[in-house]
Amino acid sequence: MSSDRLDTPFTRHAGVDTPLICGPMYPCSNPELVAAVSDAGGLGVVQPVSLTFVHGHDFREGLRLIRQQTSKPIGMNALIERSSRRYHERMQAWIDIALEEGVRFFITSLGNPRWVVERVAACGGVVYHDATERKWALKAVDAGVDGLIAVNNRAGGHAGGFSAAQLIDRLGDLGLPMICAGGIGDEKQFVAALKMGYAGCQSGTRFIATSECRASMPYKQAIVDAGEEDIVLSERITGVPVSLINTPHVTSMGLKTGALARRMLQGRHSKHWLRLLYTLRSAFQLRRASLDESGTHEFWQAGKSVDAIHHIESATEIVRRCHDAALDMDHQVSTDG
Repeated sequence: MSSDRLDTPFTRHAGVDTPLICGPMYPCSNPELVAAVSDAGGLGVVQPVSLTFVHGHDFREGLRLIRQQTSKPIGMNALIERSSRRYHERMQAWIDIALEEGVRFFITSLGNPRWVVERVAACGGVVYHDATERKWALKAVDAGVDGLIAVNNRAGGHAGGFSAAQLIDRLGDLGLPMICAGGIGDEKQFVAALKMGYAGCQSGTRFIATSECRASMPYKQAIVDAGEEDIVLSERITGVPVSLINTPHVTSMGLKTGALARRMLQGRHSKHWLRLLYTLRSAFQLRRASLDESGTHEFWQAGKSVDAIHHIESATEIVRRCHDAALDMDHQVSTDG
């Protein structure tokens, strides 16, 4: 164990010094960002579609590229909703490759993680699962996960409906380490979540506005300039609410799905096909917008943590500042005690 490791169930599971995850992001999780966060002592997490489709790497070679930049632990995100057989088979292959390349920490989303848990546990790894409310957390517990990513109502991506404090109340009795996902824009918010009882935090938006992230400068500057009132929820990306920065382009698209789409999203089988259609369409839009230095495609995901983000800076410095703030908290608790 590192002499300056902040000891929580998560840091022990992940083998990291700082209980801070750079959340997996489509399209912003480029290899350099993942490596920088891990090398600084946090946990960088690979998002496979970003690695391959957006940043153009063969999956195995992309993992090895990250390994050239850091020898410290990294994680992998597995979106496991069975939107298609081909996608499921590809995700199985990616997980197998990640295990072969030494990845031992996995974050699962949007499905039953039991098959991932079985694969990963056989290799001595751990799985944390995204949960926005108790019913999904209970299914994850039943599947044997090792921890929960508690996605709150300040998160980017697929935000939840409850606050960080409410999720502690609703999920805290389940006996698993919980990660606060959403609203972590600076070290003060990081420390506040740890004080609340979380074993760590996951931040995405904060790490987009960094020198290591390959997102365009207009995207990064939009995060710096935005306040939480500028974050809106759109159903037009995946069929369920996703957090975006409100721009003229987003306003012109509208935030709600049409009546026919709403009916299809309620169907047992039709919802998967429609979500796949939405996802494929938005995947190209988000990739183009995130890398476009002209700033003409204002289609940018972000969470309400934008309110605390005022500069574009190094991911390394963000991790270190959070680490130092948590050490100060521990020292203060010891002194008060």
